[in-house]
Amino acid sequence: MSRKTLLRTGPLLAGGISPYGPLGLTSPGGLALPPGFTGRVVARSGDKVAGLTWHSAPDGGACFPDGAGWIYVSNSELPLLGGASALRFRADGSVADAYRILSGTDLNCAGGATPWHTWLSCELGHRGRVFECDPYGARAARPRLSMGRFKHEAAACDPERRVIYMTEDEPDGCFYRFRPGDWGDLTEGTLEVLCGSGQWQAVPSPAALLKEARHQVDDARHFDGGDGCHYAGGVCYFTTKGDTGLWAYDAQTSSLDRLCEGVRAITAAPSGDLYVARERAEIDVIAPDRAVTPFLRLEGYDGAELTGLAFSPAGERLYFSARRGRTEGHTFEVAGPFRT
Repeated sequence: MSRKTLLRTGPLLAGGISPYGPLGLTSPGGLALPPGFTGRVVARSGDKVAGLTWHSAPDGGACFPDGAGWIYVSNSELPLLGGASALRFRADGSVADAYRILSGTDLNCAGGATPWHTWLSCELGHRGRVFECDPYGARAARPRLSMGRFKHEAAACDPERRVIYMTEDEPDGCFYRFRPGDWGDLTEGTLEVLCGSGQWQAVPSPAALLKEARHQVDDARHFDGGDGCHYAGGVCYFTTKGDTGLWAYDAQTSSLDRLCEGVRAITAAPSGDLYVARERAEIDVIAPDRAVTPFLRLEGYDGAELTGLAFSPAGERLYFSARRGRTEGHTFEVAGPFRT
């Protein structure tokens, strides 16, 4: 978890040079990075990696500790043939293994990691489900139907309040939180929706067939296409793809702030810095003092969406994918002197 968080008041301060310095020349692989950073492609859609054919349409992702190494999990946003795969890395950064952790599901878009080291893979289809997956590949994935049946995008765990925030990819989608009956067990619990009053209200029938969850509470607040979601330091950040907004829900004060536009995906580093993927193939860093500066530019991938931003457990490597449509996808790793 991040040790710092964004200052709670004031505008974002755009422009200038990042804390890592100016971007250098573009590498043969298309990455422009600050001095001291290197990048590589660790997996390509349709190509073998450690014996596994890497999935198409790579989307949401997260990292998990694995002894001296770590694991990166990535969703596949394919209809009916979606699911999620994992890359296991050794301590030196080499790939030791690759395997599926979820198969045969529909449009697995984003998701989120839990504090007990499972991956919540969210289906984007109509009446989509949340699947709790084992990133280590030892246990079968299980649907968590109490978390609702709707076009799930992303999920973010708040261990302080013991809830899981979720976004919904509808033009009038809602912002939800799931309150498990027993923290660490997602089989039962209460689904709540954020209302215009700023309060949370229970959704009467989260898995109803005839009336969608977002229409069951009259005062529910609606957003234009909920997208990425990440919790850090008492704040749940989420994006809305319809208007490319970046929002910050302060769980301590129950307040909601729209920070900026032009953002699609988000993650946080242990330093408290936020890393946001723009509509174009660029990643910016937002420091705790609210300064926004360029961190990465990817050239030669016109029209690509950057997805699945996640840091390794030690905060030394950043993973993300660049995808175009539902066939082409490249999963990248950036290593270097990230701030701690």
